[in-house]
Amino acid sequence: MSIVKNLPFEWLVGLRYTRAGKRSGRNSFISFISLISMAGIGLGVAALIVVLSVMNGFQKEVTDRMLSVLAHVEIFDNSGAMPNWQQEAADARKNPEVIGSAPFAETQGMLVRDDVLRPAIVRGVLPDQEPQVSDVARQTKRGSFNALQPGAYNIVLGIELARALRVNLGEKVTLALAQGQPTPAGVLPRLRSFTVVGIFEAGHNEFDSSLAFVHLTDAEKLLRIDAPAGLRLRLKDMNRAPQVAKELKASMPGDLFVRDWSKLNANWFAAVQTEKRMMFIILTLIIAVAAFNLVSTLVMTVTDKQADIAILRTLGASPPSIMKIFMIQGALVGILGTALGVAGGVLVALNIDVIVPFIEHLLGVQFLSKDIYYISTVPSDLRWPDVFKIGGVAVILAFVATLYPSWWAARVKPAEALRYE
Repeated sequence: MSIVKNLPFEWLVGLRYTRAGKRSGRNSFISFISLISMAGIGLGVAALIVVLSVMNGFQKEVTDRMLSVLAHVEIFDNSGAMPNWQQEAADARKNPEVIGSAPFAETQGMLVRDDVLRPAIVRGVLPDQEPQVSDVARQTKRGSFNALQPGAYNIVLGIELARALRVNLGEKVTLALAQGQPTPAGVLPRLRSFTVVGIFEAGHNEFDSSLAFVHLTDAEKLLRIDAPAGLRLRLKDMNRAPQVAKELKASMPGDLFVRDWSKLNANWFAAVQTEKRMMFIILTLIIAVAAFNLVSTLVMTVTDKQADIAILRTLGASPPSIMKIFMIQGALVGILGTALGVAGGVLVALNIDVIVPFIEHLLGVQFLSKDIYYISTVPSDLRWPDVFKIGGVAVILAFVATLYPSWWAARVKPAEALRYE
């Protein structure tokens, strides 16, 4: 209490005006409006924190599933093949960020099973080295990824691709390549029969429905090349992939083309960033509406307190002091509302894995069907920079909303205010 008593009188009066008077019904109504403004700011802040956390969670979940199949960095030789890939891998590993490497060759073709045709990306890999750059071997649900043997023409399919082809382990599929071969009857597509020895599930529909793995030796024969097409690398920190790709391009000899994982899905990441940006703007407008409710609250307060303002002016209070009183009142409402919103939003974002299942059980619904979204739970990734940004925007909007009413209060003339008192 001693700290409060030692505050400047502007702070004491501003704090007093945020509370309802004991005898004045009008004061109670004004204080109720202040509580509504505070609650509006808090709800807007909490909603923005929760929505951005869920969007960050979805982005992280999808990115992790993508990178369980994709490499962080890919290196290609512009000649079309990389005969000295072991030396290239050793040169790449000189960068401290590179922790794994594996050769590969890749082509597009059509997988055929009876009367069913499905387009597919066929990637040739070495089963013993592929785990260094992807998690496909661990994601193989049926069969074995290590069953890919040179010359055996075995294949591992994504689970949705296998389902579309209606094929099981041990059965045959035919791969048709677009690179045809000339015959007396014309150019015909090259065909090769493969035995299904594994089915993997990455949890990302794009890969589960269109990706297949064969042994690197078999892929080289199909593509009629004598060496892998390039190298796939895994890094310590995937977020540094663009920078590491530039470093590798500058440090490694030869005519190489280097690309990182973000370039492979640039459109998807750009779309996600645009959605997050637009969602931030839309929900910030909700906070702005709640913050500018303070304008009506403070205008009503100034109208109700004109006699008090006149007395303070008569006692020697300057117009800037009067202005400060109402700015303090509005800013306190904004800060308290923001603090409540931040606390509520962080609490919900950190416990959304408990809250959403409880609501689903209570209402008997499922927000995310695994058959459709491949994600059965609502993910959340709370990022404190987002929280600080949201809180700062809310406080600034609340402060801006106090300027006009406070300026109007400072212009009250004591004689006119006290004329009818």
